[in-house]
Amino acid sequence: MKLINTEIRIKSSPKYVWEILTNFDDYQNWNPFISNIKGRAIINANLEISIRTPSGKNRLYHPTITKFEPFRELRWKGKSMLPFMFDGERIFLLEDDQGEVNFIHKEIFSGFGTLFVGKKFESDLRNKFNQMNNALKEKIESEEHVI
Repeated sequence: MKLINTEIRIKSSPKYVWEILTNFDDYQNWNPFISNIKGRAIINANLEISIRTPSGKNRLYHPTITKFEPFRELRWKGKSMLPFMFDGERIFLLEDDQGEVNFIHKEIFSGFGTLFVGKKFESDLRNKFNQMNNALKEKIESEEHVI
C-alpha cells in the first residue's frame, strides 16, 4: 500500500468548497491536474476522468464514486483491468475550522503494482495534487461569495 497525502487551508465555507469540488463541468477551467470529468457527482456514479500526467501526457481512467457526504467527503476508486494489480482510491476531505476549510487531498494505492512504484512517481503525484490544491484555493479565494 502507498499513501500520498496533501493538505491546504482555504478561506471559505465547506459548502462553497464542496460546490466547486463537485462541479465537474468546470474542472477544465481551473484544474491543472484533472482536466475533465464526465459523470455525475452522486454515490456509485461511474466517472471518466482525464488527468495530465507529470510528463505532460493525458491519461483516462474510470473510477466509481464510493463515498459522497455533502460538505465533508468525496471518494472515488479506480481499479486496474487485472484484479489486485494496481487500485487507487482518491479521497477529498473538508474539515470546517472557524471560517476556513482544511482541504485534505489524498490517494491510497493498493495491489501488487505498488511494489514497483518508486519515489519519483510519489513525488510527481504529490506535486500534481499540490498544484490542484493551490488552484482550488486560488479559484475560491479570488471569487466573491458568501461564507
